[in-house]
Amino acid sequence: MRDAGLASEIRGLAKQRNAVILAHNYQRPEVQDVADFVGDSLGLSRQAAGTGADVIVFAGVHFMAETAAILAPDKLVVMPEARAGCPMADMITAVKLAAWRSEWPGVPVVTYVNSSASVKAASDVCCTSANAVEVVRSLDVPRVLFAPDRNLASWVASQLPEVDVVAWNGFCPTHDRVSAEAVMEAQREHPSAETLVHPECRPEVVALADRVLSTSQMLRRAAESEADEFVIVTEEGLLHALRKAAPRKRFHTLARTMTCPNMKLTTLEKVRDCVEALEPRVTVPADVRERALAAVERMVAIG
Repeated sequence: MRDAGLASEIRGLAKQRNAVILAHNYQRPEVQDVADFVGDSLGLSRQAAGTGADVIVFAGVHFMAETAAILAPDKLVVMPEARAGCPMADMITAVKLAAWRSEWPGVPVVTYVNSSASVKAASDVCCTSANAVEVVRSLDVPRVLFAPDRNLASWVASQLPEVDVVAWNGFCPTHDRVSAEAVMEAQREHPSAETLVHPECRPEVVALADRVLSTSQMLRRAAESEADEFVIVTEEGLLHALRKAAPRKRFHTLARTMTCPNMKLTTLEKVRDCVEALEPRVTVPADVRERALAAVERMVAIG
């Protein structure tokens, strides 16, 4: 009842502010339920850029709100929890990236969208977990520098053996700590289940997957697959959306290890306070935004 009352208050405030509320797939279920749109970070930002809202309320982590500001510079972007950062995004800076690429003259830099605006701005092209392989393939070069996720880089390299994928040594702590043993235990407990693994996981975990998919691809697969049971190897927040997408199917997660503490910092109370005060605000300097937008647009043009 308390959540229902808060949700009603939030929706009323959002209408008054002409605000659109976005929630990432890894947010708490009650935060997902109050949002206008739920999805992955880039998909949500593109959705927001096309709305008539004056305000974007982004329930996610900081780089996601930055991406919304990059794609929708005419809108006010706020996020409910200023402390919600991304450890992987913090593992590389624009200064570090510039020094790294100076060691590899002429080699293009492909950067995962799970990165800061300044790092995107220092890159040649961005990618998502869904299209990383296609982005690298489209460059048609013998070598790329891939930042910041070494595990996603490993997945790309496994799919494109003709390309030397030089990886930055970054990782998502939530996905990287998953062990092959934990996945095999889940598979033994649910022998009929299809195993879906996010490519931010370690190579030995990815090797156990029936399919290696982004969160948006997992949602589509769950709805379309003939399987009625799944082991889901990504942040446990996705299970809420999966159960909505395929309510008659069963989903199992490695719950003790698959929780992102940064994503869970956002609560309904914080969403309410954010919509009411229009704070904390997220901005990107104009020069950084223009260069970051160019890297994102190159990705979008690839498809």
